[in-house]
Amino acid sequence: MVVSGRQPDVVTYNTIATAYVRNEETNLAEEMISEMQNTGVQPNERTCGTVISGYCKEGRIKEALRFVHRMKELGVHPNLVVFNSLIKGFVDIMDRNGVDEVLKLMEEFNVKPDVITFSTIMNAWSKAGYMNKCREIFDDMMKAGIQPDGHAYSILAKGYVRAQEPEKAEQLLTTMMESGFHPNVVIFTTVISGWCSTDRMDCAIRVFDKMCEYGISPNLKTFETLIGGFSEAKQPWKAEDILQIMREYNVEPKKSTMLLVAEAWGSIGLTKEVNRILNTINRNKKDSAEEDVPVESLEKLYQKENTSFSYSNYLQIPNTVINEQKGSTACLKKGRMVLRDTDFSMEYSWLATKSLCLSHTCKLGARLPIICYKQFQGQHGIYGPLAQSCTAVFLN
Repeated sequence: MVVSGRQPDVVTYNTIATAYVRNEETNLAEEMISEMQNTGVQPNERTCGTVISGYCKEGRIKEALRFVHRMKELGVHPNLVVFNSLIKGFVDIMDRNGVDEVLKLMEEFNVKPDVITFSTIMNAWSKAGYMNKCREIFDDMMKAGIQPDGHAYSILAKGYVRAQEPEKAEQLLTTMMESGFHPNVVIFTTVISGWCSTDRMDCAIRVFDKMCEYGISPNLKTFETLIGGFSEAKQPWKAEDILQIMREYNVEPKKSTMLLVAEAWGSIGLTKEVNRILNTINRNKKDSAEEDVPVESLEKLYQKENTSFSYSNYLQIPNTVINEQKGSTACLKKGRMVLRDTDFSMEYSWLATKSLCLSHTCKLGARLPIICYKQFQGQHGIYGPLAQSCTAVFLN
């Protein structure tokens, strides 16, 4: 280009800088800025943003921060995207001083934080196990007039679940609805998983009902979460009931789903039922290969809001990280009823085999009438091991 007498412009240089960054040679992209100045080409916001993102991707966060200071000399004003990238970089390495310095620079350049800024720091507190601080940042964001998005709510919900506080995660659903925000299947499933992890399957089902009433269709992850919860609660018959509900929602069980049901039976030592489920898997060739569970995207368009107070006093992260704690409408209504009034097909029902508890009273070829758990346990007053092993009774 130069030999032909044509001088490169800023677009040309930006293209070259991008190539350097993709090749993890960000230092060469920065050195090119001097060449630009020598040829009278002024680097712009895109040029500098490319260099900063390159350093961040390479894990050289302090180099990225140094370059932000150099941007002053270049006469380029860093934007919010640049600062959010820096904050995320310092949060990832848990460098609190670095975050504070970036926040001060934001004030110096009069760049206001947005929901991404707040969410990034919320996530740091959440992962470190400090949910009180995480909630403080969330409240500060609300006070600043910045509307939280699905990602911000999800951070809170996951944090509460991680901290074994599913009741607070469920309260968050009410807060979201009252504020006009529509929780999605991901957040509902997160709350359900919280109750499952604390062996409160009654609460998990309550949230499931609430999700259906709200018009949100459960997905594969939701159902597998419930199955896993019933497995941990040593209630494999209820875990298998979920298969019928899945069909009501046209959600096809995968191999992973059936394996969870098999594990549920195995958890109480019923190897015969485990083998029955495994045989079912072998019969269904379409489920022979593992398939990935679709991941719901929580990405939203972020709004920039003006605020009038200093954020460096609020947006701070912890110095140390602690270990994470483990832990159409008619169709929806029909699905909820199935959860308690199950009439699942003989293909999946463990009653397809001879009942371990009732086979000795069954005449050859007799049909077993299926009734719901509520009727079975409430009307007949059957509890204990028998109620935990059967979902059928004989009607005279």
